[in-house]
Amino acid sequence: MSGRHALPTRTGKLYGEIAKFGLVGASGFVVNLAVFNAIRSFTQWQTVRASVAATIVAIMTNYLGLRYFTYRERTQEDRGSKRREMGLFLFFSAVGLVIENGVLYAATYGLGFDGTIANNVSKFVGIGIATLFRFWSYRTWVFRTAAPPADDPVPVYPEPVLSGALERG
Repeated sequence: MSGRHALPTRTGKLYGEIAKFGLVGASGFVVNLAVFNAIRSFTQWQTVRASVAATIVAIMTNYLGLRYFTYRERTQEDRGSKRREMGLFLFFSAVGLVIENGVLYAATYGLGFDGTIANNVSKFVGIGIATLFRFWSYRTWVFRTAAPPADDPVPVYPEPVLSGALERG
């Protein structure tokens, strides 16, 4: 598609992708905070340790939603692609985990904001920052659009031979 219809189509696809990513992210957000608060309520775990465990649970549920809902048309089913996808997903998720829990750590231990509301607000801010990073990294590196298969290779034609008259000058 070209001309004036190409931009709205690409923009519409991006908005659709953002909406699907947001739905999966919202469910992961609920899982993350629910597990975090459950751990904090029923155990004596430290704040950041409970948050890391909750983030790992949310990452596992988000992978399923992203792979089979948000980016289902981008995923490939061969074993090598799945392994690569999972490895990159785990790597970028770990970076997001550090971002999210780094904010919580800084607020809790650096600024002294340690209480149920303060922990949840700090976790919310950390999730927000990490979500921006994850959206960019997942769509750029993990769930990339597969290259279309090459049905017919582009023919290579030899260079035209100049006639003797042109060569003599």
